[in-house]
Amino acid sequence: MKRIGLLTSGGDAPGMNAAIRAVVRAATCHGLEVMGIERGYKGMIEGTARLLGPRDVSGIISRGGTILYTARCHRFMERAGREQAAANLKQWGIDGLVVIGGDGSYQGAEKLHNEFGIRCIGLPGTIDNDIGGTDYTIGFDTAINTAMEAIDRIRDTAHSHDRIFFVEVMGRRSGYVAMISGIAGGAEDILLPEAETTVEALIERLRDGQQLGKKSSIIIVAEGCQYGGAMVLAKRVSDQSEYKDNRVTVIGHLQRGGSPTAFDRVLASRMGVHAVEALLAGESGKMVGVSGQQLQLRPLSDAWEQRTRFDMELLRVAHVLSV
Repeated sequence: MKRIGLLTSGGDAPGMNAAIRAVVRAATCHGLEVMGIERGYKGMIEGTARLLGPRDVSGIISRGGTILYTARCHRFMERAGREQAAANLKQWGIDGLVVIGGDGSYQGAEKLHNEFGIRCIGLPGTIDNDIGGTDYTIGFDTAINTAMEAIDRIRDTAHSHDRIFFVEVMGRRSGYVAMISGIAGGAEDILLPEAETTVEALIERLRDGQQLGKKSSIIIVAEGCQYGGAMVLAKRVSDQSEYKDNRVTVIGHLQRGGSPTAFDRVLASRMGVHAVEALLAGESGKMVGVSGQQLQLRPLSDAWEQRTRFDMELLRVAHVLSV
């Protein structure tokens, strides 16, 4: 093995640059070259790539986003697109590939592995923490800290005006961002895709809190919850109760940007080194995950076949603490 390819795909996540840096420097340490493929599978098809050395990744460990950029690519979903991508990898002399992204990115890597025999290792880069085979994904810790800081600031205004705030956080089909940031921010209630509830039950919990002396409340709403977001939920609460003067804040893409936390930088660094060494050891069709404190290799398919199970005990803790 002389040269490996590296790309980021899907939604960006804080810590992707730290992972890029780790892969490049680990490869250099082992005498390998790294070809950085820009804009994910789109760049792989269009032939957009460049060599990356240790100095090219200097100073990026603290930067959000990805210096390799990212894009969606419908052409890659077709056999002809993947054939062009595989041909470009061969032309570039790439002997192995590291893919940083979520389960969709992994499915692309598995197709390259199965259809063309390209050796692939995946690194879990997504703020949603919704990938099976790993306890944590790169970017999740930064996202929940960003959401928590926003909740803290919103609480100041909610308290000053005796208001209910509905705060929507990202997470796609997973409620992990909502749950962890909600507990950390002292939210009065948290609505998740994994645990359906009724508007009537939410209103009753608000009334119970008011009877206990609460003047304001923060309701965290996962974007994938059953009501389709905080705006819809807030309107239904307003229409069905005395809580007319509520406010909605959608944190949105603020959670994806910004400098990664120490946890995400270290996790990305460890995973990047592990990915390079896995390729050198002849591994392929695998992802790097973390269980407890230990890194492990799992099949790429675990990402979508064994999604991280939501711990419902966390929701019970949130309700206990909301009195």
